[in-house]
Amino acid sequence: MRSRIGVGLIGFGTVGTGVAKVLLENAALIRRRVGVPVELLRIADLDITRDRGIALPAGILTTDAKQVLNDPAIDIVIELIGGYDTAKRVILEAIAAGKHVVTANKALLALHGEDIFAAAARKGVDLGFEASVGGGIPVIRALTEGLAANTIDSIYGIINGTSNYILSRMTREGQSFEAVLKDAQRAGYAEADPTFDVAGVDSAHKLAILVSLAYGTPVNFKDIYTEGITHITPTDIAYAKEFGCTIKLLGIAKLTNGEVEARVHPTMVPSVSPIAQVDGVYNAIQLVGDAVGDVVLYGRGAGSMPTGSAVVSDVIATGRNLLKGAVGRVPPASFQQDQRRPLRMKPMEEIDSLYYLRFMVVDQPGVLAQIAGELGRCGISISSMLQQGRRAGQTVPVVIKTHMARERDVQMALREINRKAFISEPTTLIRVEGKDE
Repeated sequence: MRSRIGVGLIGFGTVGTGVAKVLLENAALIRRRVGVPVELLRIADLDITRDRGIALPAGILTTDAKQVLNDPAIDIVIELIGGYDTAKRVILEAIAAGKHVVTANKALLALHGEDIFAAAARKGVDLGFEASVGGGIPVIRALTEGLAANTIDSIYGIINGTSNYILSRMTREGQSFEAVLKDAQRAGYAEADPTFDVAGVDSAHKLAILVSLAYGTPVNFKDIYTEGITHITPTDIAYAKEFGCTIKLLGIAKLTNGEVEARVHPTMVPSVSPIAQVDGVYNAIQLVGDAVGDVVLYGRGAGSMPTGSAVVSDVIATGRNLLKGAVGRVPPASFQQDQRRPLRMKPMEEIDSLYYLRFMVVDQPGVLAQIAGELGRCGISISSMLQQGRRAGQTVPVVIKTHMARERDVQMALREINRKAFISEPTTLIRVEGKDE
């Protein structure tokens, strides 16, 4: 019987500090849950002099990651350095040394997850990555265990707190994207370079992981259509309200006839839906299973302590497995490694959706007829239309909501319409999730 579980941490930044706090401050609770002490034996980071506001045992800090990887007393290695090359090397070296691994590195798993899953399965070690999606929300464990009996029909996720904070503020206050982004940066809710967040890349990394686990298929990150929120305006938010909708940046995945669609983009959702109520920096993931129906998970998607909570939950799960001789009980990628199957990822042009289209047109006779005619030629039916006021000869918005249409057809129609002399700027397109009326 083991007398303790030894843990080594590589990366002592914001999340690493949260992990250390949880392990040290909740040590007695964790011992009661696991059965033996879970001890943080060593922390490696390039900067071991900065005060993180936490009292550590003497001699625990080192600048040499090898001291973590080569220490026989360490059973579990936590990788929190981020990035790709160094993090991948650290994880694979830890696995090769027979150590169990916990990581929060969503970008690495989205791009190189298959290599890491396969290495862990070959070596017979546990790989935990609960913190990679949704911060403190236990969505990974929900997919791999709680909902394991279900075919997952669809996933809808607000999985980037920065973008949700910006859209929430824009919706509440009517401010522009640029103004709210500057406020978010000053408040620490957005990075100095927010591109990964506002361009949808961070959400796409997380969606790639969820799709891989939900459907047991390798995911090529490049196959996930990704669009950010930088083009969303207060005008579009106001029109969304007219339609009874709220705009959210969603990661969406659906399984249809054995094919998977996976996409990240601004989406209008009914304002009465649970996902529309998610405000500020909070995240939410709605999973729809064939047996269970709707399940919505909600909570803090980032931050030192929420993410630290998720990391330590993986440490606890791995510690329990070690004590009971049950390592590998849950396959790293949810499905048994030899049962993972490549599924066709549906190209964006083949998806069907409802659409919101905002045309900026010169107000003159015949404009609406030409727009409707071009949509009709491409097989697109209009559900509703808004045109507020007449200003002859001036530019005015014309807003159309379509019935269900094919992406390819909508893009074809917009290419033709945008060439018209009466169009003053490229048409705004926002996809709509909801029932066709």
